[in-house]
Amino acid sequence: MTTSENETFQLSTEAAEFYEAKFVPAIFGQWAPQLLDFAGVATGHDLLDVACGTGVVARTAKRSAKADASIVGVDLNDAMLAVAARAEPTIDWRQGDAGALPVADDSFDAAVCQMAFMFFADPVAVLREMRRATRPGGTVAALVPAALDDQPAYRRFMKLAVDELGLEAQPLLSAYWACGDLDAFAGNFTAAGLHRLETATRTGTAHFDSPEDFVTTEICGSPLGDTTGPEAISRLGRAVATDMPEWHHADGTYRVPLVCHLVLGHA
Repeated sequence: MTTSENETFQLSTEAAEFYEAKFVPAIFGQWAPQLLDFAGVATGHDLLDVACGTGVVARTAKRSAKADASIVGVDLNDAMLAVAARAEPTIDWRQGDAGALPVADDSFDAAVCQMAFMFFADPVAVLREMRRATRPGGTVAALVPAALDDQPAYRRFMKLAVDELGLEAQPLLSAYWACGDLDAFAGNFTAAGLHRLETATRTGTAHFDSPEDFVTTEICGSPLGDTTGPEAISRLGRAVATDMPEWHHADGTYRVPLVCHLVLGHA
């Protein structure tokens, strides 16, 4: 996250703990190895994880030996970094702005960013910083959710959330899909001086224990969690179960598609 982000996305310790316990296994964990593979991260590479959150990408790289030299994770949010350091104390976690990364020039073989570019006010500035930190010939790669119109489950969830919680829910939940235009997002890489671009669009699955768990994770993992009471969350959970039944499986779990874009450029 950068200092120019919406301040509502500065999370408390409780929210960071919730993010690690719920969002990482439900959504982010499955994408981390895909982003690392797409970026060409390999054994012996130095890796920079930008806007690392609680560190799932950096941890995946270390534990899978995708990178085993220098691994640095940078995030603006101290609470996220505290959770990251507890989960994997051997990684170099640094507090810093993605638009002014606290790393030296030409230090990494790859710089990656998962599920964060939609919160940056100036994505080109962040990509320039990632390019600065990457050695010539290295890779800069990012993963972002596709546009809301391309998300069959989340598009319907947004409507139900606005109906239940009011219009104030729309801008907070809409932020996640802000980089969903693949051509526009890839254009930022070119503007930042990156070349030999590669792109891909893939569909993953977000896994939840139940429709109510889906709602709780999405609402309480966002700034709406601070203002939405348990009764409203329960009502929204019932609405999801009733109006979005096709993703409710026989074992009780609730699994929805999530479409994401990957973009890579070379420094």
